[in-house]
Amino acid sequence: MPFYKVKSKSRSWDGEPIGILILDAAYPCVPGNVGNATTYPFPVRYHEVRGASIERLLNQRDPTLLEPFLEGARKLEAEGVRGITGACGFMALFQPQIADAVDVPVFMSSLLQVPFITRTLKKGQKVGVLTANASVLTEEHMRNVGITPDMPVVVYGMEEKYEFRSSILEEKGTMDTDIMEKEILEVCDKMLAEHPDVAAIQLECSDMPPFARAVHEHTGRPVFDFITMIRHVYSALEPTLYSGPGYHM
Repeated sequence: MPFYKVKSKSRSWDGEPIGILILDAAYPCVPGNVGNATTYPFPVRYHEVRGASIERLLNQRDPTLLEPFLEGARKLEAEGVRGITGACGFMALFQPQIADAVDVPVFMSSLLQVPFITRTLKKGQKVGVLTANASVLTEEHMRNVGITPDMPVVVYGMEEKYEFRSSILEEKGTMDTDIMEKEILEVCDKMLAEHPDVAAIQLECSDMPPFARAVHEHTGRPVFDFITMIRHVYSALEPTLYSGPGYHM
């Protein structure tokens, strides 16, 4: 048997590599959503940031939310997670500060993938970002995740689509996923009609990964989202142990 040692006296459990800071919001988190633990093939640990409503984070960009986010990140770290992610792309607002506050990797927004994606494309191609609300996605959000004005990025929002807006942004309490999928594909169609040079799609919102497959099949483009990012980081925290015939460690 291997030799084990207690890592910290601050917790009585182990085995949750990813910690997730989640909004203080109420709407259905269907499988595939960052907020649904069945989304992952590994255990995760959640911490709700009290007071971090959609209104305060997205619309107000309330700077007083920073402290509860920092408190939540430190709590997750003390509880043993080895990486901390967010559950809303607009948490990019606090990406630098949270990363500086803990000693584990921090990846608050799915938009952190965009600079990487741009480097995979040939000259003249673009990354299409589909966001919950394009009207409140600012240069500060972009800058905090490394997206610069010279990068080939176009942004389209879901704020004018009734089911998405009422279900997510207004928290009506119900969600029709068939209608939401239709709305997301409609916005993708508009984006590609206006920018046929979009070669990859980034879904900003944590509620969009359940529809990533449909977006891929409908557009033929590679699709990145919160889950592709979280799985990527997890693979770095838990590298695969390879084995096979004639191979011994």
